[in-house]
Amino acid sequence: MADYTYSKEFSYSHNNPYHKLLGESFDFIYRDTEAEKFSGRWRQEVFKKEAPLCVEIGSGYGHFMIDYCHKNPQINFVGLDYRFKRSFQLAKKLKDHPHKNFRYLRAKGERISYLFAENEVDKIFYFFPDPWPKNRHHKKRLFGEPFLKASHSVLRPGGKLYIKTDHDGYAQWMDQILKGSALFTTTFKTNDLYKDHSDHFLASFKTKFENIFIEQDINIKAFVLTVNKNSN
Repeated sequence: MADYTYSKEFSYSHNNPYHKLLGESFDFIYRDTEAEKFSGRWRQEVFKKEAPLCVEIGSGYGHFMIDYCHKNPQINFVGLDYRFKRSFQLAKKLKDHPHKNFRYLRAKGERISYLFAENEVDKIFYFFPDPWPKNRHHKKRLFGEPFLKASHSVLRPGGKLYIKTDHDGYAQWMDQILKGSALFTTTFKTNDLYKDHSDHFLASFKTKFENIFIEQDINIKAFVLTVNKNSN
């Protein structure tokens, strides 16, 4: 059965004090469905700049988002996460960022096909998602055919989806799903990023969680997926 969060009828429901704080304190934040009105118009109306549009799903504590936006001031960057307190903590850091080439969404990754129009996004980053390791929780994993369809829709021809995970089981899960999908071609895959591909882009930065995993001698698994789509 398809996840209800992928449907037009989905609506956010919560009662959290950080929701109000996020709306009152930061002009670069959109909450829940507030950003969905910009679908197809991010460059023109939000950033007012023709530049590559990059999206990070699960920005967490913001280590990648902050660093990437600093090193690439010419891009348009949208980070999103669903956790309230962590989003507020990241927003406080972003407020003092020297570049304003980003927006931050307190929203769900399942909603990307409502947040962005077809062929609007150049890159999607998806780093260290919750692996939901117990079998009964696997249905909560974001990575699945509905998510791949949504990503395929919003990515432009030649667009890429970058993934890193510490979890062997989740990496195997992703690999199996990709083998049965024609939406993407796996153009890069490794079970030990830093040992086998230390010069790759995905090895050029480390998130907070990633440093913890490396200290524990956990191999970092990584994928780069290129969308299978012809340009019109």
